[in-house]
Amino acid sequence: MTAPTERVALYLQDKHPIRDGMRYVQEAESRGFEAVWQAESRLVREATVPLAAFGAVTERIKLGSGVVNTWTRNPALLASTFATLDDLAPGRVLLGIGAWWDPLAAKVGIDRSRPIGAMRETITVVRALLADETVTFEGRHVQFDGVELDYVHQPRRPKDVPIYLGATGMQMMELAGELADGVLLNYLVSPAYNARAMEHLAIGAERASRRLEDLDRPQLIICSMSEDRDEALDAARLLITQYLGQQPHLMQASGVPQDLLDEIGRELKWPATAEQVAAASRLVPDELVQLLAAAGTAEECRAKVAEYVEAGCTCPVLYPLGPDVPAMIDAFAPEG
Repeated sequence: MTAPTERVALYLQDKHPIRDGMRYVQEAESRGFEAVWQAESRLVREATVPLAAFGAVTERIKLGSGVVNTWTRNPALLASTFATLDDLAPGRVLLGIGAWWDPLAAKVGIDRSRPIGAMRETITVVRALLADETVTFEGRHVQFDGVELDYVHQPRRPKDVPIYLGATGMQMMELAGELADGVLLNYLVSPAYNARAMEHLAIGAERASRRLEDLDRPQLIICSMSEDRDEALDAARLLITQYLGQQPHLMQASGVPQDLLDEIGRELKWPATAEQVAAASRLVPDELVQLLAAAGTAEECRAKVAEYVEAGCTCPVLYPLGPDVPAMIDAFAPEG
């Protein structure tokens, strides 16, 4: 079988125990995967502890947060945290950062107003700190007075930590094109969504005298693979139902008919029980599952992933839903 892309990465959330994840990352590294991205979205598992575990048992694979947010860590702590990860795995750390989502943010007392401005300020000061600069900054969201990473017991050095903006909406996509080293494209969107995303990335890149081709564009993709096609579709259906019912920013970008989104939204709020998700999943047809995810046999999954690559994704970041994660790694391992 021919891999759909020479570049491929692994995505882990909270579905697997961390020690299982460590073994999966080792397997992915041995099979030529270039990165592992660890989620931090719902209040289940934060990203940096698993990334440290993965870094401790590997030598080459890159370690990305997919994604931390601008609100819950002060930018100085954010820079310090990723500088620490770079101490563990020099040159292998990728800072993926996003704007988080409501209603979760509101439920923990965070006002996400002006997220574009907050993201711009955060990326600006975090990048300067990682470059070993002393930062004074007076912004709406960030106020720094002579702040630097305070090295005492180790040599000072700039940290090679590329910043990837996790963007879904088009204004944030333009900011990624203008300011970030790359964009981490979201999942639960169709390949057709990518065409619009590429247009707005290019608009942002032009503001900074760059081109779309100058930006790395990895993309999260649900990969539910099984020899039992119905089993694979059902696993993806449950995840799709949960996200479409609870995360409005994905609902808007998914390409799903609004009447179906409204119906799912009436049945699911945040948080939802597994039983509620299963009940609401009956509303999601197979056609929608196959629109938003790589689901089915290995060949079907590979064909779907190839669609995202054709639509502008530079590196598929595969979220394995099936029970046999090594089989998915094997199916997508780059040749050679």
